[in-house]
Amino acid sequence: ATFYLWLKIPSRFSSLEFTELLMERCGVIVAPGIGFGSCGEGYIRIALTVSEEKLEEAVKRIRADNLISREFLNAKIKCKC
Repeated sequence: ATFYLWLKIPSRFSSLEFTELLMERCGVIVAPGIGFGSCGEGYIRIALTVSEEKLEEAVKRIRADNLISREFLNAKIKCKC
């Protein structure tokens, strides 16, 4: 087991672009998947080492910004790696 969560991002973004948008628009900092090798592209990595309250706040900010569509949030995610 690990304390990281890997999440697929919308295909219109690179993982670096998406992390920059999250930081600029939502004040949420995550790691771009590409930083962990080419298989990480298309994903972000979230460290689950912060409090549950901080994670909930991050999710609220991202949802409020509409950076990710509700359809995407509700879609089943399949890993290709």
